[in-house]
Amino acid sequence: MKRPILPQEPREWPSGTLSWLVQHQKGAIALFALAAILLHLALRFWLRLPPNQYALPLLLTIAAGGIPLLWELGKKMLRREFGSDLLAGLSILVSFLLGEYLAGSIIILMLSGGEFLESFATAQASSVLRVLARRMPSIAHRKRESDLEDIPLSSVRIGDRLVVYPHETCPVDGIVIEGQGHMDEVYLTGEPYRVRKTRGARVLSGAINGESALTIRSTRLPSDSRYAKILAVMMQAEQERPRLRRLADRLATYYTPSAVAVAAATWLTTGQPLRFLAVLVIATPCPLILAIPVAILGAISLCARRSLIVRTPAALEDVTECRTAIFDKTGTLTYGEPRLTELTLAPGFSRPEVLAAAASLERYSKHPLASAVLAAAQAEGISPPEASEVSEPPGEGLLGVVEGRSIRLTSRSRLTPTQLAQADLPSSFDGLECIVLVEDRYAATFHFRDSPRSESRSFVAHLGPKHQFRRILLVSGDRESEVRYLADQVGIREIRANQTPEEKLSLVQGETAKGKTLYVGDGINDAPAMMAAT
Repeated sequence: MKRPILPQEPREWPSGTLSWLVQHQKGAIALFALAAILLHLALRFWLRLPPNQYALPLLLTIAAGGIPLLWELGKKMLRREFGSDLLAGLSILVSFLLGEYLAGSIIILMLSGGEFLESFATAQASSVLRVLARRMPSIAHRKRESDLEDIPLSSVRIGDRLVVYPHETCPVDGIVIEGQGHMDEVYLTGEPYRVRKTRGARVLSGAINGESALTIRSTRLPSDSRYAKILAVMMQAEQERPRLRRLADRLATYYTPSAVAVAAATWLTTGQPLRFLAVLVIATPCPLILAIPVAILGAISLCARRSLIVRTPAALEDVTECRTAIFDKTGTLTYGEPRLTELTLAPGFSRPEVLAAAASLERYSKHPLASAVLAAAQAEGISPPEASEVSEPPGEGLLGVVEGRSIRLTSRSRLTPTQLAQADLPSSFDGLECIVLVEDRYAATFHFRDSPRSESRSFVAHLGPKHQFRRILLVSGDRESEVRYLADQVGIREIRANQTPEEKLSLVQGETAKGKTLYVGDGINDAPAMMAAT
């Protein structure tokens, strides 16, 4: 069998100083302006050169940095976009005309530095979403008879037999034809548990394979598979979302004309053009140009350390005006891990007895619920005895012998009519369910749920009083009973269950059209809705 070729991401730019300067023009201008100002001060006060010589670095700064900045400001004015940087551009122009090159260079340093920090913050905010988009593999392992070949993802056709290696991302939607194991579909479906895959089971593109290799038959082209559709919706949401006006630009709408009017009045009153420049320089909104990008960058870094993704820096400025909050369920308000919440016993069996027998078998299983059973046994101080003849036939559950008795962990669909009559199970149930049989007799039913985070209820409760949120919604792809259960646990009244990523996007777009909306979610299945929210 050939060793798989791992895809490598293309690099758009070669490494090096020149490529950095090309990619980060504003950062290069800021560095050049800083160096020129320091050189000017050295030539003027240390070497005491004549004015025509110590002014040269500043003139170069205005030529190399000021002209590009003024050109961009001019294009913004033609588009009738009047932002906070317009006053800075006017100050640069006037300082050059009046020969005050140091003032102009300092403003160039502030303006280019602030824009560089803001662009860097934007890149940091969107980098995680780009990483999620790049999770899709670029190749697939096609199986033909006994041979295995690596082919581009675009070459996959319906009906191809593909091998998905352990821990790889499934390239297309398909059906398992060989092997058994588990796949993590939490980013696609919102389900917090790894899903068991056996022959005949359906798999989704973008799901992460577990410990075992699986052979699948593709049922859709890569471009029509689940993961590709989510990415397409995300790109459409990005293109259609409204352009946010930054706080600085909204303030500049009133501040800039006022500052220019005061400067002009000062010039007319005193008859000195330097007074006009002095007012412009003093009125240039340095806190808005520099402090806001620095604050946003710090906020994004703080959020990243707490596993929070900020879609765009402008969202941090608008979040205080949001009055509707929409929360995803799995992994956002919950831990994304199953927990044993209820154990129903049949007559003649005790809780420690059944839990010990189940934990004895689960030690040898990779099933998503195994860790929940073992954790429950450990919490109750139960030491599982040794098990023998442990097996896990596809679709049959977990079998073994514990202390001379046959134990079986399975689902209700595998029970015989006699066992179903013994169990007397309700027709419907909440959460996940596991049946325990001892010597082929019904012994107990385990119920599992995804636990809400300890801080979820207090966090939801403080949104209204502290931040004036009027509506809070819980949205999930899970069953309505599961979503309602969590909503009651964390104090949310409005829910939307069984929601696909497309339906989440439609809901968020509708709420955003009514007013500014905050969306909090995790994973690729929430990316389209995150892109559409305020």
